[in-house]
Amino acid sequence: MRTPDVTDLARIAVFAALIAVLGLPGSFPLVGGVPITAQTLGVMLAGAVLGPWFGALAVTVLLALVAAGLPLLAGGRGGLGVFLGPSAGYAIGWILGAVVVGLIVHAGGRRPVAWRTALAMVAGGIGAIYALGIPVQSAVTRLPLGDTAVTSLVFLPGDIVKATLATVIVTVLVRAYPRGFRRAWRIAPAPDRTRVGAAA
Repeated sequence: MRTPDVTDLARIAVFAALIAVLGLPGSFPLVGGVPITAQTLGVMLAGAVLGPWFGALAVTVLLALVAAGLPLLAGGRGGLGVFLGPSAGYAIGWILGAVVVGLIVHAGGRRPVAWRTALAMVAGGIGAIYALGIPVQSAVTRLPLGDTAVTSLVFLPGDIVKATLATVIVTVLVRAYPRGFRRAWRIAPAPDRTRVGAAA
């Protein structure tokens, strides 16, 4: 990971703030009354736009502020107690989720494409977060891992909605403002063939 410059730090701060803002509405019910929050959407976008490491850093900044006591999680939650409860693994899983999303979206330093973005949102925005969240929830609640996994499936429809929305947003942004992604893509500018020819 390269050392972030002032622009990188500003982008990291913006996405940390975005994730916090997405928690302001709290939770809202999906079909069947299952509550979901929008903050995971911000995590997915951070990984996709900033890349794996800076995206994870944006999430880490947010969680550090939460640990310091700021009520930045959905429902106005904050403080160290957040990291001792059943949802602790999901919060920590956001960091891994941002990394996985960024690695897949920007695989090989290439320009993001829709299918790879969709895969990233499912693998990172859902799979990676569940992979940490479910075992921790099982350990804290002392429920069997299998039962905890089955219980967590009620949140899957909401997470699929967020993954789909994140895919659409990133795809639109890539087409409308590709320069905003170049720091994560690490794409070198194409050589000026006119100058190359003149030099020859």
